[in-house]
Amino acid sequence: MIKYLIIFIIFFKFNFLFAENNVLFFVESALKNNPKINAERENLKAIKQNENISMSEFLPSLTISGSQTSTETSKIIDQSGSRSANTKRNTESKKISVDQKIFQGFQGYNNFKKSRLEFEKAKNEYKIVEQDTILNSVSTYYNLIFKRKSKDFNIANVDLFERQVESDRSRLQKGEISLTDLAQSESSLAGAQADFIKADTEFTSAIAEFERINRIKAPSDLVDNFDVLFLMPQSLNNALELSNSNNPSLAISRINLAISERELSVEKAKLSPSATLNYSKTENKDLSATVDEDEQETVKATVTWPIIQGGKNFSSIKKFKHKKEKNVLLLEDKENEIKTQTTTFWSFFQSSESILASTEAQLKAAEIANEGITLEYDSGNTRTTLEVIQSRSLLLEARISNAEAKKDLIISKMRLLSQVGGLDLKAFKTP
Repeated sequence: MIKYLIIFIIFFKFNFLFAENNVLFFVESALKNNPKINAERENLKAIKQNENISMSEFLPSLTISGSQTSTETSKIIDQSGSRSANTKRNTESKKISVDQKIFQGFQGYNNFKKSRLEFEKAKNEYKIVEQDTILNSVSTYYNLIFKRKSKDFNIANVDLFERQVESDRSRLQKGEISLTDLAQSESSLAGAQADFIKADTEFTSAIAEFERINRIKAPSDLVDNFDVLFLMPQSLNNALELSNSNNPSLAISRINLAISERELSVEKAKLSPSATLNYSKTENKDLSATVDEDEQETVKATVTWPIIQGGKNFSSIKKFKHKKEKNVLLLEDKENEIKTQTTTFWSFFQSSESILASTEAQLKAAEIANEGITLEYDSGNTRTTLEVIQSRSLLLEARISNAEAKKDLIISKMRLLSQVGGLDLKAFKTP
């Protein structure tokens, strides 16, 4: 008996935890299996290699080469007309060469710094895709809940109108209502059935979208939990500060400016002198008719200073100066854009809370009104069929509006978090 009790407790606890973290389960599935974010991960790994490529410019390069030549000489006739014997020689050569760049006018240094900036840019691009994936995953999750609730509300509405039509037919035979009242009920039933078909279709589409984003089959029993807590900014000023520091799109604009500055430095460095050092060792066998073997060691230092290249370098410098100025202007525009967007998303978040409170009050009033009007109508009071239909329509609208407001509040929170660069798995933790 104790064993079964322990198993039951563990099973209940597991299901409770799973239900409590249901949305996290699907978000993690999307982050793991969504092909778009997986492609961005591979892109991040590829760009990381640019650092190693740039670093190789500072390291010596080693080249090993070898050759073997077979030469046969025949029909040898000297100036006196005498004929010599044919000759055959196999010549073999081996060479080891080591090159080291001593100075390049800081080209290598700036290229290395540029590759690091490109990697930071790639990390922010990955963060954008990650935030979009989380936002889409949560949106499809709560949209699926909302569409299911909408479908359930419409099923209940159809059921109520079916019972009303049956009741009105009976009351018509008793002379309690007119044929017009029955027609109104039947018309409302047809409208409710059409709304149900629409809600069912939207629910099916929500399932397909959920499975596309999260890469997992939609569960048959969703946890109806709209009380998920997030680590939210405490004020508009706080949100503006966070977005200025952490927004990945803004960070990319700043990095683009820094990259253009490095590119300009690289072009300027091309006008500077450069120095390289070369060491080579060569072994030759059967070199000539008089020399059988020899070894040569060579150390060579080369200094190059480009003076005139037809104006190419000066034009390149001007080009990258203009590119830098372009990125300065784009950064200024992006800063204004992020500030405006953050203010807008903060307003949406605040208004969503107010709308939810309003829909809750609307739903409570609609429930009270519908219950009272229905009781009065069933008791044969002065309430008309049209009033009953209107009260039920208002109740259905209030239920759907309240469920949608709950969904919209969560999505507004997620969008604000995405704007301030704080939309990750840690954001789901309770403050």
